[in-house]
This record gives sequence, structure tokens and C-alpha cells, in this order.
Amino acid sequence: MTITCFIRYEIEPTGKADFEHYARNWGQAIPRCGADLIGYFAPHEGSATTAYAAYNIDSLAAYEAYRARLAADPLGRENFVFAQEKKFIRREDRIFLKCVSLPHAPLVRP
Repeated sequence: MTITCFIRYEIEPTGKADFEHYARNWGQAIPRCGADLIGYFAPHEGSATTAYAAYNIDSLAAYEAYRARLAADPLGRENFVFAQEKKFIRREDRIFLKCVSLPHAPLVRP
């Protein structure tokens, strides 16, 4: 059963550019370390301080192994340090959910 990790970030209002840099780095490191990255989403309109990320992983056990690989990855380590030094993330909350609406009907474009 695949689970999806959703991360909600509260970022500094002036930290959007730093968050985008951080997200691009994870765009390389996360797939390389074994998770199926859906994406990182930065503020565009509305709240200037709320951002999200989401990725799929096979199980919580797979998540633990993935986190170990991510911690050992050079870009992963660099990105952790970058966030700590720049302090653009105020808060980070994670939740693991499973999709219960499958199978979906095919998309119909009017």
C-alpha cells in the first residue's frame, strides 16, 4: 500500500526565494533517495507564509530507510544545513495519508 507524505510549511514572508531554492534541491535528492516526489508548492497568491510538499512512499518502513538515505546524501545534508542557516522555515508539519478514492474515472475535458 502506497502512502503519501504531505508536509505543510510555515515560512518567513521574506523567505520565498530561499524556500524555492530548497525545494529545487529536494527535487533532485528526494527521487534519488527512493521517494516518488509529487512536488513542492510555494506561495503564489493568498498566504505568503504557507507552502507544501508531497511525495509517495511504499510504507512507513520504506520511509525510515528513505530518510536514512536522504540524511547520507550530500545534497540532502547540504539542504538541511541551508535551511538551518537561513532560518526561512518557521514550522514544518508532516502527515501520512493513504488514497481511498481509487480507482478514479478517466479525466474528461469539456
